[in-house]
Amino acid sequence: MARVAIYARYSSDNQRDASIEDQFRVCREHAKREDWKVVGAFKDAAISGASMILRPGIQNLLQSAQAGELDIVMAEALDRISRDQADVATFYKHLQFAGVAIVTLAEGEISELHVGLKGTMNALFLKDLAAKTRRGLRGRVESGKSGGGLCYGYRVKKAIDGHGEPVRGEREIDETEAVIVRRVFREFADGVGPRSIARRLNEEGIPGPNGRSWNDTTIRGHVKRGTGLINNELYVGRLVWNRMRYLKDPRTGRRVSRMNAQSEWIYKDVPDLRIVEDTLWQEVKARQSEIADRFANVTEAVRSHHKQNRLNGARRRRTLLSGLIFCGCCGGPYSLRGAGRFACSNHISKGTCSNSRTIRREELEQRVLDGLRERLMAPEVAAEAMRAFAEETNRLNSERRSSGAAWQVELGKIDKQIQGIIEAIKAGMFHESMKAEMDVLEARKAELASLLSDAPPDMPDRLPSAAALYARKVENLAEALSRPEEQQEAAEALRMLIEKIELIPGPKRGEIDARLYGDLGTILNWIEHQPVDGSGKTNTPGGRRAGVLVSVVAGVGFEPTTFRL
Repeated sequence: MARVAIYARYSSDNQRDASIEDQFRVCREHAKREDWKVVGAFKDAAISGASMILRPGIQNLLQSAQAGELDIVMAEALDRISRDQADVATFYKHLQFAGVAIVTLAEGEISELHVGLKGTMNALFLKDLAAKTRRGLRGRVESGKSGGGLCYGYRVKKAIDGHGEPVRGEREIDETEAVIVRRVFREFADGVGPRSIARRLNEEGIPGPNGRSWNDTTIRGHVKRGTGLINNELYVGRLVWNRMRYLKDPRTGRRVSRMNAQSEWIYKDVPDLRIVEDTLWQEVKARQSEIADRFANVTEAVRSHHKQNRLNGARRRRTLLSGLIFCGCCGGPYSLRGAGRFACSNHISKGTCSNSRTIRREELEQRVLDGLRERLMAPEVAAEAMRAFAEETNRLNSERRSSGAAWQVELGKIDKQIQGIIEAIKAGMFHESMKAEMDVLEARKAELASLLSDAPPDMPDRLPSAAALYARKVENLAEALSRPEEQQEAAEALRMLIEKIELIPGPKRGEIDARLYGDLGTILNWIEHQPVDGSGKTNTPGGRRAGVLVSVVAGVGFEPTTFRL
């Protein structure tokens, strides 16, 4: 009985959760008629069909197929899997390699022809849909309506047309928020900084855009892009549309913005939506110009100084712990502020966190180094790591032996089938179908040969003296941090060992506690491949092949280890 996995997806708010169940239901009915066994159901809800990269459901489905857990993937239609031509082709290739067929209720069994033609049609559909949507949005903007989104200071206007239908896209001023908008403009024009404005608003309990807390970037934004409260021209009754376009990064599937030429921007006067008077707007623009001029002068002075001093001209090195430190109270990042001290960014920028404790950079780095050296791979921690490592190694070794034996048996059967066809041809029994069958058998034979040749050898069940080796390497890296020519490389190696660092106010005044989180899987991998002597050459005991341990550790599932510094 064929094993089948069902995949379903819906992509927008116009659809509903029940759409997933509807797709599952019709696919299960089809599987029952075909006498197939449903072994899995995968779904992605409210996710676009334009890319598969960030869809967890489709990625889990691929993993099951590659693990040999199913024979058929079934969906309602090919565009449920993806509308992206390249993604469909890649998905098809992966399943073909795994020996898994694709069947849809709309198209039947999918072949290369479907992938090419349907993929092209779906790509054209997306392009046409984007063009129509853009054309419709421009028409709405030309008539003074919203081109998408609702900014702070406005609310949706509830209006009914002559036919009793609700009018969409109409906005009106929200007077409660409009007061805050005018206040922000007035304070900025009077010389108050965006950070101070944000802190005051948060302290008074005034919710920001979309109910979130205020911060300095919410207010100042980006002048050229027109983002940020003080750059929004709608507040002076001028609607600007098409300032930016959005493209999807093929590597990540995420949208990124690009500025359009100013000649492509669309302007529309909407005096009914004015909140800020021209004089106040101009005062804000004048102060922004002053700030920009001061920044330009400082930048030029720094550049001139760097030209005179080549050592200072180099880009400042990222600190050892940048991006790894978080506040234990609010979960926000700690960043380097003022005279070399780390402080909670939410406390400084927004005033939303009560954690006012700071710590000198040198002190925190020393505490982290001491903790990495003395506690992260303590004997009991190393023993637990070795136990989990050995269990996972034994499991993977067993799977490799099982798969290798099955491949050998299948390879023997294929050799017999090929020989049978050759003997039949010698006896004069040639048909065109025999050539096609021979091509299939030869392709599978080559695939099996590749699998057998690429299979790595069994791995050791233990990693001797891991804790001692780890301590020696951390000590060497700590020493390397004091040597300028090795600082950068040693810092990057140490950063790999740290999951994150949490800073929490201690019970005494000025005291701050630190918790260091480290992933044991990463540590074991680092022990295997990081050189002990700083020579840059990996010391691999017993001549074991580099990369073997990586695949083992990836599947162990170690929990991050935690301790106070």
